Amino acid sequence: MSNFKIYSTGIVAIALSLATGCTPTTPHDDNISEVPPAQSVQTTESPSPSPSASPATPGQNNLSSVDRQFMTEAAQGGLAEVQLGQLASQRGASDAVKQHGQRMVQDHTLVNNQLKQLATQKGVTLPTSLNSKNKQIQQSLSKLSGARFDREYLNQMLQNHEKDVSVFQTEAEQGQDPDVKAFAAQTLPILQEHLQQVRSLVNPGSSTSTPTPTSTPTTTP
Repeated sequence: MSNFKIYSTGIVAIALSLATGCTPTTPHDDNISEVPPAQSVQTTESPSPSPSASPATPGQNNLSSVDRQFMTEAAQGGLAEVQLGQLASQRGASDAVKQHGQRMVQDHTLVNNQLKQLATQKGVTLPTSLNSKNKQIQQSLSKLSGARFDREYLNQMLQNHEKDVSVFQTEAEQGQDPDVKAFAAQTLPILQEHLQQVRSLVNPGSSTSTPTPTSTPTTTP
């Protein structure tokens, strides 16, 4: 009987030992530091730069209709001055007319090249051949010779340069595009000098009066 009590006591002791010391303890929730829910980190994105308008390629759309028309008219007038000047240097009767024609070719070729560069920059297409009006003038003058050619050519140059001076002066003062205005202002003194020269040829001794042109191979613009 004593052996049974000892045996029972031992079992109880083992059971208590297992219950208190050997059983793995699970940590209480109180000891577990609760991991806060992951907070979405709001990154303040610097707004991606809106595609800045690429520098506007200078083009026709950037010009006013007045500036475009001026460039077109200036190019057409320049072409006429060169081709009529070539005609004068070949068919002129007087040395003065021949020399004037040569100067028109030289000066207007230079101006035309400057205008072409400006037109390329602005995206404007310029005329490359004479319009019907200037073709008619060229054809009419090519049929003349001697003193009659000189008279008709000079009167045509007088009309052309009076118009050119007025058009270039208006653009230089009222044009909207600064580059086109600068071209007009830079060219204006050359045209004014041409006008004075042709006036002196039409009316020797008077460089200010404007003679009434004789019949010229022109059409109403």
